Amino acid sequence: MTAITKPIIAQRFRGFLPVVVDVETGGFNSEKDALLQIGAVILDMDGIGRVFPQHSITINVIPFEGANMEASSLAFNGIDPYHPDRIALPESEAMRDLLRTVRQAVSSTMCTRAILVGHNPGFDLAFLKAACHRCGVGNNPFHPFSTFDTATLGGLAYGQTVLSRALAAAGIHWSEAEAHSALYDAQRTAELFCNIVNLWGPSLAPAGSLHRENES
Repeated sequence: MTAITKPIIAQRFRGFLPVVVDVETGGFNSEKDALLQIGAVILDMDGIGRVFPQHSITINVIPFEGANMEASSLAFNGIDPYHPDRIALPESEAMRDLLRTVRQAVSSTMCTRAILVGHNPGFDLAFLKAACHRCGVGNNPFHPFSTFDTATLGGLAYGQTVLSRALAAAGIHWSEAEAHSALYDAQRTAELFCNIVNLWGPSLAPAGSLHRENES
């Protein structure tokens, strides 16, 4: 028998790999409004069980055909979907690239699937699921409904549910000038999540291992 020790992050969250996601959109309706930008941060753990941001992804997305875009939403996030210098992918390619990267991370960490981390993450998960449905994407690595919410965690740890205020309470820098970029918001949310998880110290999960027959 050869013991295969799972990476520590696979033990910490019941086999789920936390992936922080933020989306910028053309409105609040995931079925009708455009998905315009995705930021994602894949997390990992060091040898003593402290969570840290391991890899970041950012993708600009071309609005799907017939997508609605509210002027107020575009003014809020500052995105011009048709700016000539904006490098963007069709929604199907954007989802392919994002989910392929997440699947690879899930596999390399020996987790069973990803779990979306976000600030009020139901919004972000709904837009990802709607995009997958439009594009006919199967094998979505994200859990279909479970999430980690940094608004809730920020309220628990610091008494603050607004992202900027929770970050300030945690001693993490926040720039209003850079806010509402999907990548920037995802990176700050990742720092907040890691900070809160690490308040509880090293991994609380019991040490464990998988075993298989040694065929050599």
